[in-house]
Amino acid sequence: MPNRNTPPEPAPISEADAPKLALEVIQKAKFPMLATADGDQPHLRPVSPVLTDGFTVYVANLRTYGKTNQIANNPNVELCYLDDAHDQVRITGVAEILADPDLLESIWRDNPLLRRYLGQPDNPSLIIYKIRPTRIRFMREWGLHYTEIAVPRK
Repeated sequence: MPNRNTPPEPAPISEADAPKLALEVIQKAKFPMLATADGDQPHLRPVSPVLTDGFTVYVANLRTYGKTNQIANNPNVELCYLDDAHDQVRITGVAEILADPDLLESIWRDNPLLRRYLGQPDNPSLIIYKIRPTRIRFMREWGLHYTEIAVPRK
């Protein structure tokens, strides 16, 4: 009978396998948690990315939301993905307002919910944040050990 005080021992992973495993978690866990800060106070909320390109994540936002001022004052954020197997990916990054008109148009075209609720792609209430990763970590099944993943250069 296993000792209940012994932490889980997930199957080991190689650093070479970690990026693939992390991308699988991102694919499975559709609603990551986004952490922002308001001074010394952290804020955490689920978000629904409108586009994921590897480890670069795009999140829609409305100017009236609390995270707008938080990100304007401190663009350092973190996303945490957790899948049903308790595998976890943490993307620490910098949130930037997306200014690429072609990419904005593509995101708009591919997201019916944006079109339904906001009417037009030039709606002044809409902000799309590009979260550019500065650190990426993967943990398997509450294993209490993160595997660092190299940040892709773009």
